[in-house]
Amino acid sequence: MLGAIGLDEAQESAYRVLVAVGAAEVPDLAHRLALPEADTERALRRLERQGLAARSSTRTGRWVAAPPGVALGALLTRQRHELEQAELTAALLAQEYRVEADKPAVHDLVEVVTGADAVAHRFNQLRLGAAEEVCALVTGRPNGVSGTDNEAEERAASRGVMYRVVVEREVLTLPAGIVELSIALGRDEQVRVVDTVPTKLVVADRSTAMVPLTGRGADPAALVVHASGLLESLMGLFEAVWREARPLRLRAGGAGAAMAEEAVPGPDAVDLQVLSLLLAGMTDASVAKQLELGLRTVQRRVKGLMELAGVTTRLQLGWHAYERGWVARD
Repeated sequence: MLGAIGLDEAQESAYRVLVAVGAAEVPDLAHRLALPEADTERALRRLERQGLAARSSTRTGRWVAAPPGVALGALLTRQRHELEQAELTAALLAQEYRVEADKPAVHDLVEVVTGADAVAHRFNQLRLGAAEEVCALVTGRPNGVSGTDNEAEERAASRGVMYRVVVEREVLTLPAGIVELSIALGRDEQVRVVDTVPTKLVVADRSTAMVPLTGRGADPAALVVHASGLLESLMGLFEAVWREARPLRLRAGGAGAAMAEEAVPGPDAVDLQVLSLLLAGMTDASVAKQLELGLRTVQRRVKGLMELAGVTTRLQLGWHAYERGWVARD
């Protein structure tokens, strides 16, 4: 929790123990932290430089914690000041950039990024810098441009950034595909499925997009597109795929959510998972594998859904599922 003010895990743990016990010698502290004495002493010296710990004046070899209200308050004040300076610098640079970009040259509208590390870094910059919305097309083929990253997306969701993601059906068959999509749906992201998507694509705030340039086996490279006619075309491509895609519905809220759904007459949470995956184009066997159910269990649930809807074919079941609101296109 104190990493934001520059403490690593060992330093934070050492400070917490000192605060709890009042004072301690290095061997005792090392034992409590389960760390070598050399590492413990190194952490204490770093705490000393930051004003969070000091050597005891009454007993050689003992260390005491500085009062948290004073010591941490000073560090927080310094961090706030540095952050304010960084924000001011960022605002000035953004203003300079806008002035220079009023009439951008054609070659400034796109960037070519090469190398796995550079592509991944630029991609994270794109998503972490989004303020309103991230739109993504996701394929089942790995490369540097990906539409899902739980840690980054959680941070974005905490800032109120909306995600709209279209995945191709192959993603559902990947080992962690269903789990990651369930987590995404649990963050209230909108996820839809199509048979295939034309390309991987990420668009942040309708102002910057990123698409891969290389195919499988080649060194990663990507194209970063800024505000231009090309960007508008890429956004139009996303919207066209989004309109044709089918919404994905999976249980993402745990047992409580399952109980809430089962209290209402109609399909239970597992039924809706089965139905959503079938409407995404998966076979009974694939659904059984992804949900860790038996094939006969899946088929029995489908039969139960057909009886509940009062239909005799799976085609009719899909139509009734939309009519009854079990799944939705919008």
